[in-house]
Amino acid sequence: MTFDAQCDLAAVVYGHDDDPDRLLIEFADDLRRSGLRPIGVVQVGRGCRSKNPALGVVLLPGGEVVGLVQDSEAPAAGCRLDPGRLADLAMRLTGTIEGGADLVIINRFGRSEAGGKGLIDLIAQAVDADIPVLIAVPEQRFSDWIRFSNGMNVRVACRREALDQWWRSVAGTAAPRPRCGAGTFCEIAK
Repeated sequence: MTFDAQCDLAAVVYGHDDDPDRLLIEFADDLRRSGLRPIGVVQVGRGCRSKNPALGVVLLPGGEVVGLVQDSEAPAAGCRLDPGRLADLAMRLTGTIEGGADLVIINRFGRSEAGGKGLIDLIAQAVDADIPVLIAVPEQRFSDWIRFSNGMNVRVACRREALDQWWRSVAGTAAPRPRCGAGTFCEIAK
């Protein structure tokens, strides 16, 4: 895979204490509310090594939760990604990207993606379609990510202001406004 300097590829690099999932969901929700079409997936559940190993993704823009863990795994054995479910998800997202989008969000650059599998082909598809891509990359996999992207990406801190700044540079517009609470002018004016 080759990338050029014109690609709008950003990695939200996160550490152990960061919550990239909440950041990406809130960002996607704000984009959607501002009339844009973010598509992709954001992880739900804390992953296989946590006390609650439920692992899945929220499919954007619809919000459907898709489980990615093999059903047959014994709880003591942890969890393993189901390659069939992951392949089905990739196929669904391929169709969604073909329908057009303003941004493609990929939940993780994980072990599967570092090995050239998982949802990694969606990045090339989005880049080929001139759609910006945002992916969460754990700090410990960032060197693998740099090799994959040939260094042609933007590193974004796992903070909303950093993500908004990147989006302004890509979209050439103001960052999406955070949602307003009930009873505010925004709610009343709707």
